[in-house]
Amino acid sequence: MVDINKLGAFGEGRKRKRLEEYVRLVGSFEPEIEELTDADFPLRTKELQRRVQSGEESLDDVLPEAYAMVREAAMRSIGQRHFDVQVMGATVLHQGNIAEMRTGEGKTLVSTMPAYLNALAGKGVHVVTVNDYLAKRDSEWMGPIFRMLGVSVGLIQSNMLPHQRQPAYAGDLTYGTNNEFGFDYLRDNMAMRHEDFVQRGHFFAIVDEVDSILIDEARTPLIISGMIADSAKWYVTFARMVPRLKRDTDYEIDEQKRTVAVMEAGIDKVERELGIENLYEQLNTPLVHHLQNALRAKELYKRDVDYIVQQGEVKIVDEFTGRILEGRRYSEGLHQAIEAKENVRIKEENQTLATITIQNYFRMYEKLAGMTGTARTQAKEFEEVYKLSVVEIPTNAAMVRKDDQDLIYKTEQAKWNAVTEDIAERHEQGQPILVGTVSIEKSELLSGYLNRRGIPHHVLNAKQHEREAMIVAQAGRVGSVTVATNMAGRGVDILLGGNAESLARQEMTANDWDNDRYLLFEMEPDERAEYEAVYRPIYERYKTAADAEHEEVVESGGLYVLGTERHESRRIDNQLRGRAGRQGDPGASKFYLSLGDDLMRLFASDRIERIMERLKWPEDEPIAAKMVSKAIQTAQNNVEERNFEIRKNVLKYDEVMNTQRQVIYEERQKILEGRDLKDEAVQMVTEVVSNAVAQCVNREIFPEEWDLPTLVTTLQATYPTALTVEEIKELGDADLISATVVEDALAAYERKEEELAVDQQTGVTIMRELERMVLLSILDNAWREHLYEMDYLQEGIGLRAYGQRDPLVEYQREAFDMFGEMKDAIRDEFVRYIYRVELVREQPRQRAPRTLTNQSEDDGTGQAALPSSSGDKIPRNAPCPCGSGKKYKKCHGAEV
Repeated sequence: MVDINKLGAFGEGRKRKRLEEYVRLVGSFEPEIEELTDADFPLRTKELQRRVQSGEESLDDVLPEAYAMVREAAMRSIGQRHFDVQVMGATVLHQGNIAEMRTGEGKTLVSTMPAYLNALAGKGVHVVTVNDYLAKRDSEWMGPIFRMLGVSVGLIQSNMLPHQRQPAYAGDLTYGTNNEFGFDYLRDNMAMRHEDFVQRGHFFAIVDEVDSILIDEARTPLIISGMIADSAKWYVTFARMVPRLKRDTDYEIDEQKRTVAVMEAGIDKVERELGIENLYEQLNTPLVHHLQNALRAKELYKRDVDYIVQQGEVKIVDEFTGRILEGRRYSEGLHQAIEAKENVRIKEENQTLATITIQNYFRMYEKLAGMTGTARTQAKEFEEVYKLSVVEIPTNAAMVRKDDQDLIYKTEQAKWNAVTEDIAERHEQGQPILVGTVSIEKSELLSGYLNRRGIPHHVLNAKQHEREAMIVAQAGRVGSVTVATNMAGRGVDILLGGNAESLARQEMTANDWDNDRYLLFEMEPDERAEYEAVYRPIYERYKTAADAEHEEVVESGGLYVLGTERHESRRIDNQLRGRAGRQGDPGASKFYLSLGDDLMRLFASDRIERIMERLKWPEDEPIAAKMVSKAIQTAQNNVEERNFEIRKNVLKYDEVMNTQRQVIYEERQKILEGRDLKDEAVQMVTEVVSNAVAQCVNREIFPEEWDLPTLVTTLQATYPTALTVEEIKELGDADLISATVVEDALAAYERKEEELAVDQQTGVTIMRELERMVLLSILDNAWREHLYEMDYLQEGIGLRAYGQRDPLVEYQREAFDMFGEMKDAIRDEFVRYIYRVELVREQPRQRAPRTLTNQSEDDGTGQAALPSSSGDKIPRNAPCPCGSGKKYKKCHGAEV
């Protein structure tokens, strides 16, 4: 047997030979598997599960047999057989590494093998995609394979309620998006009951488009937040003020670092406008924050590039994929500043309730693997951050795509004219064309040029993403012209001649058939048979036409990919290029650039512009030279290095928070699992009263100078005690006083427990349940406040660099101190609360579902509704019944 764990330790040639050995072993099981009936597959799966879960064999031991079963099940259920190179890719994934596979090599099918194999362990497998559409498509598409094998498949969608998510996670494997998996983890760690958890652990994740999720998304943390009160007045005030401030006179912009700095002249103007003497006075510090956000909104965040305004809302656009990031909002008041700039309704600023970075979420998995067509350029980062090696998988058919040199024009106008001319010529010849742009603004600009030339085309961008899969699927048809913002994550193969299945499903939808119900096996056998009878001739009609059209497209040169600008990441350029030349098809690619493009303007244009000026180069003539390509590559390397440093910095800061988060979440988990907290409660009581004694009874001074009245007052505020100043004074010894006070406090604790006795229905000591409820409520409130403080600490920590101090070291030190203070506050609050909490018996009522939101939505507190009044008035200083931990008068009592 080959040792699969040694794959990463050899050079490419030896890796390839070991992978080929696995292909041979899988093939050796095929004759036996082919003899199985359909009914035998679930039985064989149960046998494999028994062997693995009993420890009789490891997953590595059963890999060849399991992969052979998946290969045969795929052939029988969806008519697709895994190529040998796909078996290689599947082996790399099971090893816990990244399989770099070119576009069109069938990554979705590859994932079925390691997903099935690891599902045999019974711990759950997560298959992660970049959006809901792909998660649903892949679960429907691959579902028949898993059903034949007898393993259950779950699907997570963003609109699902908690009770729908639990069975999805209970499946042997679960499809979903990185955001949903991450948010569910955070929501689980805000749940008030263990039975409300939806996830069951983090065993193995297979991440599709792994570079998009683990690299591009790594700078954006997942945040669940709740509304905090804040007036929209200042956002509007500063949005009206900043247009009157002049760039380079009143403030400076660093576009590369995306920062703003207000100059003295600007500060003077703002102070005059606001009628204040010192903008940086402590009372006015929030105004500095508002000013900086307004300037960032004005200069660094552009409409139709970074965001769009749709139906009166500002929506963020993903710079890598061109999609609208529904539900996402910029934090720290920036989103509100943009809303004020665009004159739309300003939503309240939100407070962080729970947060985690993509990096730290995925590093929780016991084993992590990924697939993409473009991982090689980020291999160093994958290794450093995630301990993942990148293994290149050979293509099934030789790559014949022709990649032409970049053409650089002096002006943008000349570039767009040349692009339009190239498209017109190739369109006339019937060659399908896919045009990539870097923003919605640029795609609409090009669309205007094409309309003026009368060239029919589709525009694919964040404003119409509902139709994107359908448009991309047909982008390989004769004469098709498709203009698209960055193609990353589209997840749909472009088949030359058109996609017959996509067209057939569209016609079925038009005829009122529900494709989802069919693909998810939700139809009864009779209805399913009727669907297939209607679908088959429609599909055959489109397939015949597509096959004929395929030959015509091949004759015209295959798919032509035209890039209108270089992206700052080479991976995005390579993803665009990779759309052409799939599975040995012909194809070509070319990039048209200008000195006005963002990448060129910021990093590479000066030298090239000087050469053009010296040679008196005509505006409508392009330059194509190796020197130019090298300059572009250097610029991209610089940007990628800078972005890597930013992501590493984000991770360094989040490591501090991650350690703290793990401590808090583990504590919550223990509380919710019903752990007996008696010993912990006794320890906290002992510490609190001992500290109180230590503060008032100092061994270093004479007993006459001890502050015993303050000690008694403090003790009375902490627990019900009859100890008097005189009684304590008579003891005379500091150690004896401490021991006596601790004994008195613990005796009061025992009396409290006896008062509450035992719940007759459950047989549980009521004090144990109260300890859990009180500690959980206090813990959650303290953690929320801690996150709030940490947000502000991180926001201002960069200023420490001006004092020649390392901001990260300062952040780590202060965060450690703050966490210690929070733990002390939790302990003190618990002790004060537990002695005074009273048991109120209520009639049983239906539990309200908790609604938690990501930071886009107005309320993320997840608090249950208050019980309706039963005639008894709640004292204003009593704890609020909603479980917030606040006093009633400062919570729901404020509304009464």
